[in-house]
Amino acid sequence: MSLFEHERAGNAQEIIQTLHDSQSEEVRKRAAEVLGRMDDHEDRGDIITALVRAVQEDESDAVIAAAIDALDELGQEALEELITSMADLDIGEDAADWMKAKAFVRALGAELPELRMAAANAIGELEVPDTVPKLVERFEDPDPRVRARAARACRQIGDARATEPLTGLLTDPKAAVRVEAAEGLGRIGNRQALQALLQLYDDEDERVRRIAVRGFGQFRNDRPVEYLAEALTDESAPVRRTAVFSLIELLSNVPTEQSHQIRETVVEQLSESEDNSVIDPLVEILNAGTKSAQRRNTAWLLGRVMESDENREAIDALIDTLEDGGKMTKQFAATSLAEIGGTYTEEELLGVARDENQDSDARAQAVFTLGKIGDEDTAEDIERLLDSTEDEQVRQRAFSALSKLGGHAQPGQG
Repeated sequence: MSLFEHERAGNAQEIIQTLHDSQSEEVRKRAAEVLGRMDDHEDRGDIITALVRAVQEDESDAVIAAAIDALDELGQEALEELITSMADLDIGEDAADWMKAKAFVRALGAELPELRMAAANAIGELEVPDTVPKLVERFEDPDPRVRARAARACRQIGDARATEPLTGLLTDPKAAVRVEAAEGLGRIGNRQALQALLQLYDDEDERVRRIAVRGFGQFRNDRPVEYLAEALTDESAPVRRTAVFSLIELLSNVPTEQSHQIRETVVEQLSESEDNSVIDPLVEILNAGTKSAQRRNTAWLLGRVMESDENREAIDALIDTLEDGGKMTKQFAATSLAEIGGTYTEEELLGVARDENQDSDARAQAVFTLGKIGDEDTAEDIERLLDSTEDEQVRQRAFSALSKLGGHAQPGQG
């Protein structure tokens, strides 16, 4: 049977035998790769032991590298067995994390880059802060894969001592290293780390730009606004989309006294968008967001960047917010619907106003908004609503709307 057939049949022991006995380097390499995909197999212990043996005994660097990668795929337990075995350490299952970390730190200096990578991975999983200086030393590693894994481990640990060294990696020639460094700085999230991310808004690699732009939302001042505005014109749709999310996050984070100026700048930049790369993420935030401040800002922005009600998904999202949002969020949604206007908007608002199953706030806001965008036909619809509803809040808003639309009903009628 082939390795593929053995894998499909779950024949771990046959694959282990192939790993040890095959005369073909390529076959042994593929056997190691297959074993790394058998995480849930009942012979997991034998699989790990076989891979550790291959690392220690096989004469092929390619097979050794594949075995180390396979152990990495199998998780922390497998890496611990490999590294403690090679370091000739006896660490029990109940050993403290710092004891395990000590063994992994020793492996950071191993000759094989794959083993150094595995050691960095294992250290990151343990999240022991005292290992950060040793991980930082690997930032000078000649193998970019090791530099990237060391930066990732620093991100997992999240210790501020890694801020300056991670900043140094932002100019690494390898994009994968810059990606991990940017992710690490975003995780640490202190002022120095966030400032460092600003230089990456125009990085040549899309992944780096997206990670940096995502971090801009963590600022509590207007420093990243110009960079976010630039990102709104990025050639990459994911970067533009991330910029919209960060702008909403930024508006939620900045002090109230700064929010007005930033809002105006944001509106100016968002309004220049020529496609739905701005509208669609705003709709997503409005529909799926859980933070009230984010939903309020999103509802407000939609009314300022939409020129018509052609985007029905956006109108529907605002209508839904009118129905189920908090009181202030409903007001923001109503204000935006009034700004957008249009036939479809009016029809949907009338639907809310007439729906007696809706709460009074939503119906009243809908009627109030109709008073701003409707016409004579709308006035007649509102007059009929007065005749059919006993909801006092709705009736009061209806009278107010009719006074704006030139309707004939007067308080006390109906």
